[in-house]
Amino acid sequence: MKTDIVKELGQPDILLPQLVAEGLAANDRIKLRLSALQAAAQHAKQPRGNVPDLTMESRAAGIAPAALVTLISGAHLAGDDKVVAPGLAPLLKSIEGDIVAMISAAAAGDPAEGQHFEKRLASIRSAGHLDATPEIEIARIGRLTGVDHERPDSLHRLVMDLHKALNGLAASQSEAVIAGAHVFGIQDSDRAPIASFMRGLNETRPLKFNHPGLDATAIRAGDRLVIQNDIGTTDAHVIVIVVTASTVTITYTDIHLARAKFFVSLFDGRPLKWSGLDKHAAAGLEDDGTFYLITGSYEYGRPDDRDELLAVIGASLVFLIDWNKARKLLRSWVAKNDAVRILEWAARQRIGHRGFLELGGYELLGAAVRSAAPTRIGFGERLDQVLGRDGAVSFLKTALQISTEALLGGQSSRLARDRIGADLVRHLDRVDSALLAMVLRQIGLSRDVAALVLQSLSMIDPDPVAVRQLAERAGRIERKADKIAIEARAEIARLNAKPVIGELVDRIEQTIDELEQAAFIASLAPGPMKPEIRSALGSLASITVTATEQAASGLAAAAEVQEGRRADSEDALAAVARLMDAEHEADAREREITASVFSGGLDVAASLAALELARAIERATDCLAGFGHLLRRYTMSDLSA
Repeated sequence: MKTDIVKELGQPDILLPQLVAEGLAANDRIKLRLSALQAAAQHAKQPRGNVPDLTMESRAAGIAPAALVTLISGAHLAGDDKVVAPGLAPLLKSIEGDIVAMISAAAAGDPAEGQHFEKRLASIRSAGHLDATPEIEIARIGRLTGVDHERPDSLHRLVMDLHKALNGLAASQSEAVIAGAHVFGIQDSDRAPIASFMRGLNETRPLKFNHPGLDATAIRAGDRLVIQNDIGTTDAHVIVIVVTASTVTITYTDIHLARAKFFVSLFDGRPLKWSGLDKHAAAGLEDDGTFYLITGSYEYGRPDDRDELLAVIGASLVFLIDWNKARKLLRSWVAKNDAVRILEWAARQRIGHRGFLELGGYELLGAAVRSAAPTRIGFGERLDQVLGRDGAVSFLKTALQISTEALLGGQSSRLARDRIGADLVRHLDRVDSALLAMVLRQIGLSRDVAALVLQSLSMIDPDPVAVRQLAERAGRIERKADKIAIEARAEIARLNAKPVIGELVDRIEQTIDELEQAAFIASLAPGPMKPEIRSALGSLASITVTATEQAASGLAAAAEVQEGRRADSEDALAAVARLMDAEHEADAREREITASVFSGGLDVAASLAALELARAIERATDCLAGFGHLLRRYTMSDLSA
């Protein structure tokens, strides 16, 4: 079928060596079949004679021996002048097909001579000599196999003349090999461009691993050098490169439009002029028999520029093998546009996707997921829903790279799977880091509210309007923090993150609620308080501000622990200890305030305000201490992972 596609591309010259080889093979089959036809006639006349053993000849010609044995041994006379034999009609039809193959090869080398042979075959056909009938006249067998030059043309004589013509073509197309490319009839000036193309091809050829394909052929056809590569096994997947004295032209065909666009994208930034992607039809292709054709043209000034482009073309071809299979597989884990992005990246990095497919592809990723994150990623769940778009793309790029490195380095598939699983864990940890960043934003807002409470309590002669404005700001911050908490819980649920992260969100939300309540109470406090009580409240609020800062530094350190920086665990645990100390100190201050209130000297409203304010601030430090306990648990779980 690739032969038909190359003909569709208007480059029959590149097919000449193959056609000659096929024509010579057809010659061998014809001679064997004519011998079998003669043996069948002989056996029909003398059924008691021995049936000739044509096993060796059959195998050499690529014909099943049993079919010829059945034909010969089953031959018998029908009357005095006809032979009937099983498989006779198919044999005659096969002889005609082989003679057509020989003529096609001869015509490819010399169209005028091909027309002459066509006329001779037409004459033999018109005489009925090749009619595929279940019985044949003995005289017709003689005319098919005879070579008497005094009599009308015979099939055997035509075969002999064709064989001579094909031998001449074969001699004129003497084959050589340049860097792995089979070349025919080339000139000295063709060696550099062929070698450049093959240099690029051979640099990336190992990335196809066990997949067939990438065989290259080159031929000199007049003023053109034609290089052809069939890439893989798909019938319409062919590239033909024509090199002239000033231009390199690429003609590429593919049944997959997306892969054709991908191929063009590999040359972004290069001065190639591309035609539109045209849709064509050819009989025998899969699906609806259509394929896409695109042509790229490059006018070069120096041979070095030409050769550099040819090397790039050669190096790109391995990334087309099984491309659509890889794209479909990646689309199971990420969006289709991202799947193409990953394959483009793998091609530009000369990593490719064949190693990934060779090690199992979908099964390889599934095993990594089951091993590394069985509770985080459900069956059939896309990676970008868990890791986020950028995280999923990054992980899959790494999976392709690890697969290629493993195969090139002779590593086991188990080691590759373990390395991919470890990278998946790192990406899941980065997801946790993103969630912890949301918690850190919450803590920042809690610090802002604590600072507003401290500011209101630091006023020597409080302005009721100013204190009320501070309380209103605290309320706005609290509402903003609520939105972050809701968003964080939704992300935690969607990503099936560690439950402790949700508990951290809850505890900081409670801290902000208590601090916002403290700001509200401060705005309601009637008149001036005793200086010692106001000072104690200010000290209590200052402890809370410091505690929020310790919570932030501890969380930041804990986030680094799960990135692999385990030395930061000491900072995280130290921050937790300071939170505990802050809670104890806040308890002491709250008791001092309570004792001062009960010592008398304040009216009921002022006493109640001082007590409620102190309790709200102290409850906030209790929440921060609870946050510290959760932070210790989170840190220790990462250290033991």
